[in-house]
Amino acid sequence: MRIIIVGCGKVGSALAEQLSAEGHDLTLIDLSERRLTELTNTLDLTSVTGSGTSYHVLEEAGVRETDLLIAVTTHDEINLLSCLIASKAAGCHTIARVRDPEYVSEVGFIRDELGLSMVINPEMSTARVVSRLIRFPSAIGVSTFAKGRIELLDIRIPDGSRLNGMAVCEVNPLLRTNALLCMVRREGQTFIPKGDFILRTDDDVTVIVPPSEQADFFRQIGVANDHIRSAMLIGGGKISYFLAKMLIDTGISVKIIENRLERCEALSEMLPGATIIHGDGTDRDLLDEEGLASCEAFAALTGMDEENILLALHAGRHSKAKLFTKVNRVNFEEVIESLPIGTVIRPKQTTAELIGQYTRAMQNSMGSNVETLHQLGGAEALEFRVAAHDLIGVPLQDMPIRPDVLLCCINRKGRRIIPRGRDVLREGDTVIVVSTRRGMNDLQDIFQPEAAEDTER
Repeated sequence: MRIIIVGCGKVGSALAEQLSAEGHDLTLIDLSERRLTELTNTLDLTSVTGSGTSYHVLEEAGVRETDLLIAVTTHDEINLLSCLIASKAAGCHTIARVRDPEYVSEVGFIRDELGLSMVINPEMSTARVVSRLIRFPSAIGVSTFAKGRIELLDIRIPDGSRLNGMAVCEVNPLLRTNALLCMVRREGQTFIPKGDFILRTDDDVTVIVPPSEQADFFRQIGVANDHIRSAMLIGGGKISYFLAKMLIDTGISVKIIENRLERCEALSEMLPGATIIHGDGTDRDLLDEEGLASCEAFAALTGMDEENILLALHAGRHSKAKLFTKVNRVNFEEVIESLPIGTVIRPKQTTAELIGQYTRAMQNSMGSNVETLHQLGGAEALEFRVAAHDLIGVPLQDMPIRPDVLLCCINRKGRRIIPRGRDVLREGDTVIVVSTRRGMNDLQDIFQPEAAEDTER
């Protein structure tokens, strides 16, 4: 697929790497010739120096032959204008990054009136991820599907857990639950576990558990699942604003510490339900005074990665709060992942996931669109909508599903089905699939190659 990316900052560069790795024909547009040179030296793509709001620059980039234009500069208005010009000039699909909170209530109107395919607010999307994790304090990751009705929960098996040494096939009989273990990450490797796979302490496990059984399941495996009632946010940026708004709406007490007086005044007006503190979030005495020891969730959301990491390390030593640490850079990722700083939040990764989901949906061949896509560290979890197909009505146990793929949930008109061998797919279902195989665009891709060819004939 031919794609133009306007803007080569952090998000644009991350997108270029991801989409180039997936084999797309990329052209980058940016005002900085240095940035473009750096990317063209490392990735297989072409570049055009100039503004994405210039019709002549877009023509030079080949907009008339382009399938999708993604505008991710730091200026919302430039992104919207670039998409508008591309849409009018070439009729291609367009995605705009729009960050200003003032536009949030008007996103639907802007998208429809300008003919955009998609509008992304990275800070709001990131805040939504964190708010879900605060709702599930036992999880280190939450991936939602079926418009929020189904959750894949990532948990770490604690020391002394009943799961240590237990085979996957023993979990439900011994715990008397209806959980499905979808994936296990251990020492940098990712596994789609079979029934004889033995679980160990410190494994990261992705699991689907019916909501009515979640509290009992977490209690039995030794994972704390206490409801969070208070949160402390360091940094008063856009993510903190959106996150505070979401948490207040669910009844959670929110305190924001911000060192810019004018920003504190603005937040006080926008978030009357939050407590806004003007001060330095790295001041240990201030943190103590504002109740660090008793807060139940702590999010380091300043603009500096190093500051966020140090704050999370300090909070981890002086409180029992669930920790969240915003990190923008990907350098030293292995070191960062090994630190006791809780859940690492990467806004640009969230943005790349959303755009990756859309590009996958554009590529499908069977009509089985990618509805949702989540990167799960060594694997992908995807939600496909089931279209008419030869294998509809065939029991799952008789389907030629790849060994590196697990079909882990069926959503049928809002009803969750944890699939067993005799279950079947029906047209209109959405199915959630976990796989260590990257780049799946279509439900067809979950089948063995020979079988996929037979169904296409």
